[in-house]
Amino acid sequence: METRQAMNTTEPIIRIRDLVFRRGSRTILDGVDMDIARGRIVAIMGPSGVGKTTVLRLITGQLHPDEGSVEVNGQRVSSLSSRELQTFRRDVGVLLQNGALFTDLTVFENVATPVREHTDLPEPLVRRLVMSKLHSVGLGGTEELMPHQLSGGMARRVALARAVVLDPQIVLYDEPLAGLDPIAVSTISRLMRETNDALGLTSIVVTHDVLQMSRLVDYCYIIAAGRIAGEGRPDDLKRSQDPSVDQFMNGKVDGPIPFHYDPGGPEWSLLQ
Repeated sequence: METRQAMNTTEPIIRIRDLVFRRGSRTILDGVDMDIARGRIVAIMGPSGVGKTTVLRLITGQLHPDEGSVEVNGQRVSSLSSRELQTFRRDVGVLLQNGALFTDLTVFENVATPVREHTDLPEPLVRRLVMSKLHSVGLGGTEELMPHQLSGGMARRVALARAVVLDPQIVLYDEPLAGLDPIAVSTISRLMRETNDALGLTSIVVTHDVLQMSRLVDYCYIIAAGRIAGEGRPDDLKRSQDPSVDQFMNGKVDGPIPFHYDPGGPEWSLLQ
């Protein structure tokens, strides 16, 4: 079996081409191209309602494109059967906004849930795996706590442990730093970087947080008006002369990206 280190690192693990996604008569994404390099942390950024989270849902096969393609490891996601999708998703970890822990399960049971859903491991091995992941995020000894007993930063770390418990190739983060205090933000950012590098992951982060992403990620895509407005390393994007990129990266009020909601624009209920 080919090891992760032996895989071809020159080909992107995720290739998106000519991607068009519509909701009714509204075009949310219009001709989007992305190459996500293996082993990198890549940010998808842009103002609210432009389709960032929609890209994640297209990658996992929750949504299908109207035109174009999303390929992961050479597999066209929209062509996979239900059974193939289930196998495919085992190799994709997801950390949703606010962690999305199951409130009626302990920390241990939250992290163990993907293991029990996707494997037939005996209970001693499940316990060993879960405890290993909790220790890796600095939460050994919390396994019997309930989510309401955790701080926001602790809950996000439990969610990270759950996202990587099956050692996926890809981890998708949807606003992983939202609502956290500065210390928790720094802690989660460091854990994301360390986890990505230690496990040989590829991470995709949807976020508005320009400052933290400038410190964390290797590459950024900025979406505006349904298209890729800019792409590159964070430092390069901050110096971009493109009006949309400059406005977003430097937090300028005036520019081509409107502040007020456009009734003829993307359908926000889908994207928030």
